[in-house]
Amino acid sequence: MFDNSPINLKSSEFSQKLKEDKEGVLLDIRTPGEYSQGHIPNSTLMDIYNPSFVEDIQKLDRDKNYYLYCRSGNRSHHAGKMMKKLGFKTVYNLKSGILGWGETLET
Repeated sequence: MFDNSPINLKSSEFSQKLKEDKEGVLLDIRTPGEYSQGHIPNSTLMDIYNPSFVEDIQKLDRDKNYYLYCRSGNRSHHAGKMMKKLGFKTVYNLKSGILGWGETLET
């Protein structure tokens, strides 16, 4: 059976893969309020609660590698599943969410 789940990575693995992947796209799946309190550098906000979320996701290049995170890893996991069902080839999820991120955040 085809697995529609994103690849769950620990913070260190997520960080390393992201640094090595020059074409990777980093998506913050949280709300604008959460994003403004601190986010991983070079991330793009795509609020999963926004009514246009699915429409916005469908505009992305399905051949790129996507790195998703939220607060605890739950919303980004569900967003990753949705992306896989829509035909995105490679989707990584920060398993611990930003709570487990050990590196510097931007505000």
